[in-house]
Amino acid sequence: MARMQLALNVSDVDAAVEFYSKLFGVQPAKRRPGYANFAVDVPPLKLVLIENPDVRGSGVAGALNHLGIEVETTEEVTAATTRLAGAGLETAVEENTACCYAVQDKVWVDDPDGAPWEVYTVLSDVVDGSMPTLRMVEPGGGPGSACACGPGVDCGPAADTTADTVDVAIEPAPAGTR
Repeated sequence: MARMQLALNVSDVDAAVEFYSKLFGVQPAKRRPGYANFAVDVPPLKLVLIENPDVRGSGVAGALNHLGIEVETTEEVTAATTRLAGAGLETAVEENTACCYAVQDKVWVDDPDGAPWEVYTVLSDVVDGSMPTLRMVEPGGGPGSACACGPGVDCGPAADTTADTVDVAIEPAPAGTR
């Protein structure tokens, strides 16, 4: 099942989790320090909350972190990459990258005003380890990740799930939490 992803910057992730749990009538599928995501069935939505008080203003100011479309397979990400590049959009591909407490394959594009969109699939869950440091994607700077593991950023060994030096535990993503 494909579903829309909306990633929001929040000033207090605990307060945001309480609010969105009530709004959608579901509990988060994943909680980590400063991070939560909801797998909402109706409407089909992956809501990601990232505690980022330095950029989050009041109202809608600073709310958007990034947007995305979650798909089931790497083949769907590859097809989206081909389609987007064929339509003349600049793309940035990330394979086997650790971001948002998961190992993912993804492609990024930016809208005309610089809002980052990703088409992604979750390969496995990152059970232990720290949240990658967030970085802001500058409008007009080309597509890129909202995580520190974007193009041109050294993600270190976390992207290699077989290396002995990896300090994160990796397990398959449970059903419904992708």
